[in-house]
Amino acid sequence: MHVLHTFANNDHVPYLTWFTDRAVQEGDPTYTFLIMYPERPGIMDEMQAKGFKCEWIRYRDSHRKLDMLMALPRLWRYMRKYRPDIVHCNLFDDSVPGLIAAKLAGVKVRVITKQDTGYHYLHAPHWMAVDRFNSRMATHVLAISNESKRFLIHKEGTPEHKITLVHNGIPSEQFTRQDPVVMDRLKQRFGTANKGPIIGTVARFIEWKGYKLILAAAMELVKEHPDALFLLCGSGAEEPEIRTMIEESGLKNNVVLTGWIDRSEMASFYGLLDVYFHAAILEPFGLVYPEAMMNSVPVVSTFTGAAADAIEDGKNGILVTERTGKALAEGVERLLRSDHRSIGIAGRKTALAMYSFDVMWQGTVDLYRNALKPVE
Repeated sequence: MHVLHTFANNDHVPYLTWFTDRAVQEGDPTYTFLIMYPERPGIMDEMQAKGFKCEWIRYRDSHRKLDMLMALPRLWRYMRKYRPDIVHCNLFDDSVPGLIAAKLAGVKVRVITKQDTGYHYLHAPHWMAVDRFNSRMATHVLAISNESKRFLIHKEGTPEHKITLVHNGIPSEQFTRQDPVVMDRLKQRFGTANKGPIIGTVARFIEWKGYKLILAAAMELVKEHPDALFLLCGSGAEEPEIRTMIEESGLKNNVVLTGWIDRSEMASFYGLLDVYFHAAILEPFGLVYPEAMMNSVPVVSTFTGAAADAIEDGKNGILVTERTGKALAEGVERLLRSDHRSIGIAGRKTALAMYSFDVMWQGTVDLYRNALKPVE
C-alpha cells in the first residue's frame, strides 16, 4: 500500500516521525511526502533516511493564493511520477491544490484530515466555500472528534458516508515520564510553595482558546481559594491583553504566565497540577488535555473536541456545558469536593484507551484498507 502525504507550512511534524517509525517496523504502508514550505524542510533528511521519498515544493503562506496555484502542477507531476494508491492531504493550504492534483492525476482514493474545522467559520468565513470544495474533492474525510464530524455534516455539508472518525493519538510512554528533579525545578520557577489548588492550562493565547473565561473563573475561585495558583502555559497575540486583565482583576499573585516549557518537560509540568483547565470555545480535537489525562490530572473542560468524546461528567472528569467563568469555577469546585484523585486515575484509563498512538495508527490504516477495497 503506497500512501502519498501532502503537508504545508510545517518543517517538523511529530506525527510524521511516529507514523514512519511504525511503518518501518510493520513493513507497510510505503510513504511518499510532498512538503510545501518556504525553504528546504529539515524533515526531508529524516524521511529519506528511513527510505521514504520526500519532495520539497517552495510555498509561502504569505502569498497563499499565488503559491497554491504555482504548487498545483508540481504536485500533479509528482503524483504522476510516484503513482500512489492513496493521496492523504493534511492541512488546508496543501489540501486545496493537493486534492485537485490528485484527481487530475487519476488517484482514486483521496483522503483529507480536517484538523482545523471551525477556524474559517469563526475567523475567515470567505474561505468556507473552499472547505466545502475540499470535502467534495476528497473521497474520504477523516474527522478527529465527534464535534469535528458534526461540524463537517452541518456546516460544510459533507455527506456522512464520506466521514471516518479517527481520534488523534500520542505515544503515551513519551508523554507520561515525570522527572522529580524537573518537577522541583518547575515548582521553584513558578513559586508553587504554599499555593493550592494548582490549576493549569496549555494553549495559544488566542480568543477561541478561552483564556478570558479562565481568568473570569479564576476571579470566582480565589474568593474561596485565596492561595489558588493558575499556571497558564502558552504564547500568542492576546498575551498583552491577558497581562492587562490579570493586573486589573487583582490576580497578579494568583496567575503565572509560564512562558516556554520544553516539550520534554511537559509531563513533569502536568505532575504539578491538581486540576487541568480547558475552556476552548470551539476545538476540533485538542491534544493537551488527553496528555493531562494520561498523567492522571483531573480535567475540567468545556463541551468541546476530545473532552466531549472522552469525559463522563463526574466519573473521569468534569464537563461544563455553559461557557461562563462562573460555570467553569463551579466545575472546579465540584471536582475539588469529589474524590478528584480517583477521577484523575479514571481519566488516565480513558485517555490511554482512546487517545494512544496505537489506536490512531490502527484507525488510519483501517481507513486506508477499507478505502482501497472497491478499487483493488
